[in-house]
Amino acid sequence: MIRKRKSRLSQLKEIAVIAIPVAFQNLLSTTGSMVDTMMLATLGELTVSAVSMCAQFSTLFLNCYWGFVAGGTLFVTQYWGAGDEKGIRRSYGISLCMIVSIGMIFGILSVGFPRLVMGIYTNNPDVRAVGISYLRIVGWMFPIQSMTVAMSMLLRATEHPRIPLVGGILSVLTNCLCNYILIFGHFGAPVLGFRGAALGTLAASCMNLAVLVVFVVIRSIPYALEFHRCFSWDRSFASEYFRRSSMMLINECGMGFGNTMINAVLGRQSAVAIAAIAIYRTMESMIWAFFTGFSTAGSIIIGKEVGAGNHETAQEKTRFIVYLTSTFVFFNCCCVIALHVPLFTLLGLSGESFAICRNLCLAYCIIGPIRLGNWQHIDCFRSGGDPLFCTVVDVSSLYMLVIPSVYIAHFVFRAPFYVIFLLAYWDEPVRYCLMQRHLYSRKWIKPVTDKGLATIDTFREKYHVTPGYPFLDAVNRKMER
Repeated sequence: MIRKRKSRLSQLKEIAVIAIPVAFQNLLSTTGSMVDTMMLATLGELTVSAVSMCAQFSTLFLNCYWGFVAGGTLFVTQYWGAGDEKGIRRSYGISLCMIVSIGMIFGILSVGFPRLVMGIYTNNPDVRAVGISYLRIVGWMFPIQSMTVAMSMLLRATEHPRIPLVGGILSVLTNCLCNYILIFGHFGAPVLGFRGAALGTLAASCMNLAVLVVFVVIRSIPYALEFHRCFSWDRSFASEYFRRSSMMLINECGMGFGNTMINAVLGRQSAVAIAAIAIYRTMESMIWAFFTGFSTAGSIIIGKEVGAGNHETAQEKTRFIVYLTSTFVFFNCCCVIALHVPLFTLLGLSGESFAICRNLCLAYCIIGPIRLGNWQHIDCFRSGGDPLFCTVVDVSSLYMLVIPSVYIAHFVFRAPFYVIFLLAYWDEPVRYCLMQRHLYSRKWIKPVTDKGLATIDTFREKYHVTPGYPFLDAVNRKMER
């Protein structure tokens, strides 16, 4: 019993070393977003709604590049655990290329075709007009942010999480200061309103990247700026990387476009409901800020153990991290509910929009622990080498269950807003049961390193693990017949 307690404390310490800097960084970023919203709230609900719609496009950007971030994390953490420097460089180089390419595409869409982008999210002409002007400025951020994301992935995966934290702190401070000056015209600056917020966001992205580069140079951290040594991957490695990363890319892009379809329905609700959703997203992002700490810690810890060939340890730590995550998320949800009155008031909500947002946050106390428990499963499975199962479960549940029910409820039955909102999450308990079953099957442990491959057969024999998926095997047998 004492030994088990010491083991849990050791695991908590290991998680905390990575999770706390990442969670703190994301919490600061969320706090900065809340400050933005508070400043923009003085300009009216129309501005808040428009900027919220633009934020959904940024979320789609995250969904598109996150498959390569997850792929890079899978390979870098496993090679880091195995001590393979060549593997780390190759993994980082190919991830960097893909993430920056996506950043360029989103930048071109934002700056060159903002009317097309805003037409996807809302049919309100006033909201659309503000969003177009905002996107034309903030669109320059996407290529810069993509570089920052790739470097932060490498630094965290190689256990340097404090450097992205410092970059995040200075980025948030830059954002808040620029917003204060440019939105309201302080210190002799012109009054730019929401355009000032866009310029503040762009300046913050430049600051973040600059801080990462400076720290990497000063501390002589390997890999991050060694571009001449990061692009020497061969065909077999690239094939393996894209084979696994493509599943994550399909997952993230599929989820991103699917959520865009759901947000298109939510964006066609009343103006009061749209404003409430904007603040609800901010509250949700506070909870996600803490979750990303656990998510990143889980990915790095599990990837290292699988890459080093410690598969039983990876299984045990995954169970612990998943249940710890759901518990902590529930605690965070309760804290948001306890503080919702001053928070909503500061963010400019009142009357009906206040009541709607409160009810959405109450519902999230049940939804959140299940939803983020699912994502913690996914992050651990991916770093363990198995993105396929996650992609099949995620994409199929979204497109077969959630999207049809949301669209039918809205366009056919004209269902109330609360019904549509709950239908957007009703697949989460189903996914959680499937994730738990897969966790205990141990099939998700699929190393890519030589050390991990050397011990996997013994591990599978001990626990009678058969590689593959029963539902795919059944399909193959039917095709053969």
